[in-house]
Amino acid sequence: MNDVTTNIDKYLEEQSNLDLLRFITCGSVDDGKSTLIGRLLYEAQLIFEDQVAALTNESKRHGSQGGDIDFALLVDGLAAEREQGITIDVAYRFFATDHRKFIVADTPGHEQYTRNMATGASTADAAVILVDATAGALTQTRRHSFICSQLGIRHVALAVNKMDLVDFDKATYDKIVSDYLEFAKPLNFDEISPIPMSALKGDNVVERSEKTPWYTGPTLISYLETVDANQSLIDETFRMPIQWVNRPDRTFRGFAGTVVSGKIARGDEVRVLPSGEVASIQDIILYKDSLEEAVSDQAVTITLDREVDCSRGDVLVASMDPSEVADQFEVNIVWMDQEPGHHGRSYWLKTSTTRVNAILTDLKYKYNVNTMEHLAAPDLALNDIGVATLSVDKPIAFEPYDSNRSMGSFVLIDRYSNATVAAGMINFALRRAKNVHQQKLVVDKAARSVLNNHKSQVLWFTGLSGAGKSAIADALEQKLHARGIRTYILDGDNVRHGLNQDLGFSDNDRIENIRRIAEVAKLMIDAGLVVLTSFISPFRAERDMARQLVGEGEFVEIFVDTPLEEAERRDVKGLYAKARKGELPNFTGIDSPYEAPLNPEVHLHSGEDSIDVCVQQIIDTLDLGN
Repeated sequence: MNDVTTNIDKYLEEQSNLDLLRFITCGSVDDGKSTLIGRLLYEAQLIFEDQVAALTNESKRHGSQGGDIDFALLVDGLAAEREQGITIDVAYRFFATDHRKFIVADTPGHEQYTRNMATGASTADAAVILVDATAGALTQTRRHSFICSQLGIRHVALAVNKMDLVDFDKATYDKIVSDYLEFAKPLNFDEISPIPMSALKGDNVVERSEKTPWYTGPTLISYLETVDANQSLIDETFRMPIQWVNRPDRTFRGFAGTVVSGKIARGDEVRVLPSGEVASIQDIILYKDSLEEAVSDQAVTITLDREVDCSRGDVLVASMDPSEVADQFEVNIVWMDQEPGHHGRSYWLKTSTTRVNAILTDLKYKYNVNTMEHLAAPDLALNDIGVATLSVDKPIAFEPYDSNRSMGSFVLIDRYSNATVAAGMINFALRRAKNVHQQKLVVDKAARSVLNNHKSQVLWFTGLSGAGKSAIADALEQKLHARGIRTYILDGDNVRHGLNQDLGFSDNDRIENIRRIAEVAKLMIDAGLVVLTSFISPFRAERDMARQLVGEGEFVEIFVDTPLEEAERRDVKGLYAKARKGELPNFTGIDSPYEAPLNPEVHLHSGEDSIDVCVQQIIDTLDLGN
């Protein structure tokens, strides 16, 4: 019994000392990714007898190998995957050999699931990129390769699979390898190791195949056991984003988070970003234990020797080697949503622990994943990969993604659906926040409001063309002017004769049109005016962006609600008729959508009520303090 215990303890100790490799399998659909992982586990004797029995039964019901064992079913866990014979979700599996421990992410090959593939690649140290020997490298193979490169994977095994279907022909293999290496020249891979194999038959997966005597390189498992792909984060500079301020009572204030790089010890000096305040580490706490130091990947609570302004989203960094802080960046983006990403549109930007407002201020270009050519990018469609400029509404601490994945990565989130629309990697800052400051003026908004004897507000009219926005806004301004309230109307038609004369009516131009108007309205609010804006403003995201620019209670959304039929009947310009004939493309309500407000401050039914009734409804709602 003692010998058994000793052997178990020895085995556990050996396993605890093995390093861990995270790798991803990717490539085009039906290239054999799931089959490869299943075969790898099976050949390495890493699945139990009852699992083999269950796999045999499942293969008869759901398999694609005519009753033989279908190794793909080991990792295709969803019912939909087994029925369709494809991978949809990312399947993670842990296994170990005598030389190394592994976590493998089996990712889907279908184009519509590219976002899932990017998720798996974001934490991987190496990639196994499969190519079907009967088809060669396809567009999705190239897209996955490019995403791996963008996400910092530097070591690749090029698994030329299904060699049994081409009779293990060396010429076919050499051609595929040559074509791929030519394609991959611009990518940021340190090394690419081609391996001919048959995942279905087991050739060159664990054991060397007698059918490829011309191949002298490693088997796949040998490659994975020896590739030097681990990036040691302990040797990097200390960084810890704050996830939670721990205040169980008034005597304790700790800052909880995960150390994403470097290490820290009691007494070390740290800096809080973005504020820049400096303090020293008083204690490092892990549950009930007090630690001398914390290293990367440890989740701990840190207390400081003095009170500092630090909250969720801030970052603790080494005092003498801090991160950068900025509010504008050049970024690489993988677009993941059916709704395109537009220049000027506002999103939530989410990093490890903070969320800020972000705007795509410029779409520089997107890539042709087959040729690496830079293409003009009026917008980013599903699965596009591009380079953009991003602005956030307050400075954040960051590092380039190439230097620190955790500090240089982010996702963009749609404000209304909460869907993740894009994954991004920061390349560099375009402007350091400390170099650009808001100029403080003695005569400010409050002083102007006192002089005007009323509050400043933006009354944002939105609705279909012909709904009556301009007529109601004009009548309202007359009423307010008669009460001594200083006003100004920004009307859609008038603005397009000057400020926005360079813009058309595409979605991108509509977004930029509203962005400019919102910025002008913000200045007029600061001037102490009540500004009335009369624009279709069809998209909720842009109206929400305009609201975010001004203070609490300063934005009044007025929905001028008129049925489309009534708006067309009132149309003296004949715009709807032209739109229905196809003479006016991108016309709101006909071939371009209008997103009605969900919770407007004022909801007018201008198809039923007179202008005077609508104006009085607005006046009854306003609080101008005069």
